[in-house]
This record gives sequence, structure tokens and C-alpha cells, in this order.
Amino acid sequence: MNANPAAKSYLHTKIMTANPEELRLMLYDGAIKFCAQAKEAMDKKDVKASYHALTRAQKIVLELSTSLKHDEAPELCDKLASLYTFIYRRLVDANINRDVSAIHEALDLLKYEKETWQLLMHRLAEEIGSSESVDRLDLNGAQQTAISSLSTNA
Repeated sequence: MNANPAAKSYLHTKIMTANPEELRLMLYDGAIKFCAQAKEAMDKKDVKASYHALTRAQKIVLELSTSLKHDEAPELCDKLASLYTFIYRRLVDANINRDVSAIHEALDLLKYEKETWQLLMHRLAEEIGSSESVDRLDLNGAQQTAISSLSTNA
């Protein structure tokens, strides 16, 4: 099903103008969305749809992991990288073994991480008076992943 061209253009603009914090939040949203779609597809015994949704969620989790800035907070990034590796493995297990419980586990962790990220963004906004981060990243990879994860047609 193809998206309305105006909606697709709006989504593209939203992603390309998002700050790094908002992009990360979009990635969490995309991963959560695809995990939910995979769970629903698995419940319906639609192997192809569940495979497709889980693969997209895996790509997003990989982007979350590779976008960590280990040089700025090595200990925190190591812990997050381990968490993302665990989530990624659970998604792979779900895909290989048709394991809905693995999707639930990954989904719960992604929701928790999203909530934590939202709290952090709120606190940061309060501390510096805006939601704009002083430090800018090379956002190309995250933007492309967000565009593909949030688009309605893969």
C-alpha cells in the first residue's frame, strides 16, 4: 500500500529537520511499531509479514547501536551496546524460532528505553532551556534508517 505523496513528503521533511534526540526517539518508535506488527503477523501465522517486520526492527536496533558515541561516554555506551545486542538477538531468535515471547521481551525493553529517552530529553530541555542539543552529529545514517522505518511502504 503506497502512502499519500503529501504524507510521505511531510515525513521526509520531519526526519531531515529533526535534531539527534528526536531522531533517536523516531528510531525507538519505528522499532516498537515493527515489533508490534511482527507479533500480530505471528499471531495470524503470516510468516512472510512477521519476517519482514522483524527484519526492519533488527535494522533499527542495529542503527541504535552503531550510532552510540563511545568516545563521549564509554561506560554508558558499552552498557547500551550490550542491551541493543541482546534485543537484536531476541529479534533474531523470534524470527528463526517463530517465538512470540522473544518479541515480547524485545518490545518491553524497547518501550522502556523509549520512555527513558523521553525523560532524558525532557530533563535536557529543562536544563538548557530548549530541546536543541549543542553537539550535532552526522545524522545521515540515522535519518535514512528513520525514513525507511517510518515509511508505510518498504
